[in-house]
Amino acid sequence: MKLASLVNNLEYNETRPTIQVLLETETGKEIRIAFKEGQLMKEHKTPFPIVVEIFEGAIDFGVNGTVHQLKKGDLIALEGNVPHDLTALQTSTVRLSLNKLDSAKRVEGVINKS
Repeated sequence: MKLASLVNNLEYNETRPTIQVLLETETGKEIRIAFKEGQLMKEHKTPFPIVVEIFEGAIDFGVNGTVHQLKKGDLIALEGNVPHDLTALQTSTVRLSLNKLDSAKRVEGVINKS
């Protein structure tokens, strides 16, 4: 059994989103991304399917040039290799579910390039 919290030890960076791996299991990884209002992750792709949950706040989630306004409680699932971007409309906490073969370092790389 493993336990994690989307709200405990939540930290924000003044210039870019912050990520933290919350759980790693045999099949996947759960990552928390904390955005301050206006922060973004530029367009990128992942080689594996993902699920994104807006735990708190609101995000403009762009998929292939179409923007979806997601708010607290919304989920979106994408297949691999689909271009997408995120912009925080307000301070937000996002849960990202990754395939086991994907890496948090790749996500960190996207943030560092944004």
